[in-house]
Amino acid sequence: MTDPAVHPAPLAGSLHPALRFLINLIALLALLYVFLAAIALFGAAFKLVGKDFSKHLIATTSDPVIGLMIGLLATSLIQSSSSTTSIVVGMVSGGALTVHNAIPIIMGANMGTTVTNTLVAMTSMNRRAEFQRAFAGATMHDFFNLLAIAILFPLEMATGYLHKSATWLSELLVGTEGSQFPNPVKDAVKPVVDGLQDLLTGNLGLGTGMASLVMVVVALLGIFFALTFLTRLLKRLVLSRAEGAFTRTLRRNAFAAMIMGLLVTVSVQSSSITTSLLVPLIGAGIIPIEAAFAATLGANVGTTVTALLASLTGTPAAVTVALVHLLFNLSGIAIIYPLPQLRRIPIRLATGLARMTARKRIFALYYMVGVFFLMPLVFVLIDKLIRGL
Repeated sequence: MTDPAVHPAPLAGSLHPALRFLINLIALLALLYVFLAAIALFGAAFKLVGKDFSKHLIATTSDPVIGLMIGLLATSLIQSSSSTTSIVVGMVSGGALTVHNAIPIIMGANMGTTVTNTLVAMTSMNRRAEFQRAFAGATMHDFFNLLAIAILFPLEMATGYLHKSATWLSELLVGTEGSQFPNPVKDAVKPVVDGLQDLLTGNLGLGTGMASLVMVVVALLGIFFALTFLTRLLKRLVLSRAEGAFTRTLRRNAFAAMIMGLLVTVSVQSSSITTSLLVPLIGAGIIPIEAAFAATLGANVGTTVTALLASLTGTPAAVTVALVHLLFNLSGIAIIYPLPQLRRIPIRLATGLARMTARKRIFALYYMVGVFFLMPLVFVLIDKLIRGL
């Protein structure tokens, strides 16, 4: 006769992994919340001191190259291409900026938004192999945008392709009622961000500069803390399934990865959040860089959708600017991605730079500060000096 006492053991054994998975899942969601709140806090800190400066920058030039640099610098300062685009749309709508002058700024903004990815990649600097993968995953976005600018900027200056196409489309769309997507991510982290900002500027009476500095420090600590433990947890939860049907589908079907990147970005209304989440997954070896590249391009398109919908109730010029952003990203994908020789350029450049920075990790800091801040600032200052002569 079988002793019934032997039967509970398998049941208890089956509950233990389930309970462990539930605890890991709760920890994953908590770390994800900390990460998203820190990213939002980082952006809010820059906006606190950088938004007025960015508006002043945007309004001060008619030179296309300087406009490109201003878009890059302004977006790097306020950590959001959507914010820069919204400023530009508002200025065009109000007559303070022409569509022609706005187009290079939009291109620069598309490049500037990728600085967050580089920052996220740098959180794994003490783990060389992981940092190399993560830095390649972050900078492939930079190199794609640079390649798109290298192709489309001279084309636009010579032919007005984006301006003419966007103007034609805007004539079809103006008068359509705009709408706004709900943003559950922003709603979830907003109380933490607003609460800390109110505490610093209200209760503690700190000035704008000091408050933004404290917010940046807290945000960086939150990002480093969340990603350190998030990456370890994701390895345990996901790496064993990395060869599953989902990842195989991403590897085989770039279009599905693009659509996923687009939908996630539209849902959270930030390409920075989408691409910043991809970077640690690439670093951990969970997602191959080619699949992440396709998802990143989808995120590039997704970040234009909210501003486009919001602009539909504005002036024809405002709609044109929003459409320029959309057409720039769609055109870049259509020109670069179908051709394997072109498609491999951003990934090869990113992996080459990542190998170099993995050997001397200080190069990562030089790259981030040099490309996103020093280079455009030098261009803008030289322009100011020349105009002052």
